[in-house]
Amino acid sequence: MSRKNQKAPWEEEEEIIWVSKSEMKRDMEALQKMGEELVELKPGALAKIPLDEELLEAVKDAQRFKNEARRRQLQRIGKLMRQVEIEPIQTALDKLNNKHSQTTAQLRKLEQKRDKLIENGDSMINAIMVDHPDADRQHLRQLVRQAKKEKEQNKPAKAYREIFQYLKELYIED
Repeated sequence: MSRKNQKAPWEEEEEIIWVSKSEMKRDMEALQKMGEELVELKPGALAKIPLDEELLEAVKDAQRFKNEARRRQLQRIGKLMRQVEIEPIQTALDKLNNKHSQTTAQLRKLEQKRDKLIENGDSMINAIMVDHPDADRQHLRQLVRQAKKEKEQNKPAKAYREIFQYLKELYIED
C-alpha cells in the first residue's frame, strides 16, 4: 500500500480559516464607513489621524467632491483602507469621538460643584481654595450670595451662570 494522499505523521497541518463572502462584504462596508467618518472630519482633526500619503489625499479629495464622485471616492478610500493597518486609525477616531464625552462629563461635574457651592457656601469655597489657591475667594462669596438672593426672589439666574463660568475657567484650564 502506498501513502500518496496522506501526510507524514510528523508534518503539521496548516489551519485554514474560511471566510464567507458575506463576512468579507461586511468587513469592506465597515472600512468604507470608517472612511466616511474620516471624510466628515475637519482638517485640524484629520491631521491628528495617522494616515499614509495616498489615503490622506483620497480623503481630502472626497471632502471636495459631491454626489456620484463622492460615492466613488468613498469606495476608493475603502479599498485603500484594506491595505493599511486599521488599529491606529480606529484608536485615533475613538479618541476624537470620546473627547466630546469627556468634556460633557467635566461640565456636568462643574454643574454639581456649583450647586454644592450655593448650598454649602463657605465650606465649599474653602475646598475650592485648597484646589486653586489663586482663586478669588471674595468674588466667589459675592457670587454665591447673589445666586442665593436671586433664587429667593425668583429673579433670572445671572450669578448662577457666572459661578459656572468662573468654575469652568478654574478647572478646565488645568
